[in-house]
Amino acid sequence: QGQLVESGGGLVQPGGSLRLSCVASGFSLEDYSIGWFRQVPGKEREGVLCISSNSDDLYKDTSVEGRLTVSRDNAKNMVYLQMNDLKPEDTGTYYCAADQVSCLMLLTTDEQYLEVWGQGTLVTVSA
Repeated sequence: QGQLVESGGGLVQPGGSLRLSCVASGFSLEDYSIGWFRQVPGKEREGVLCISSNSDDLYKDTSVEGRLTVSRDNAKNMVYLQMNDLKPEDTGTYYCAADQVSCLMLLTTDEQYLEVWGQGTLVTVSA
């Protein structure tokens, strides 16, 4: 059974930066699209952006374009989310999810159908 583990969350001031990591075990990420999702207490989990197996990115949350970027290192079986110029509204628990589908499909399909989810890492942006 494959697993994903996120790390890198924490408390940061507005305008600050964080880099989240998502590492896979038990399977190779090479042929998978990886999406990053955010959940705020009391709200449903929402897709933020995704990187395809070809390293193309797709943003679902356009408010993060220019501030959040996704990259992957297949040799390390890892995906990264670089978060710059963070805003309080970026606060939430960030999850990575993997599936062998397009990024459009990964970000829009019912999340119960995605193959692998991580446990999440909390990002808090506050002064």
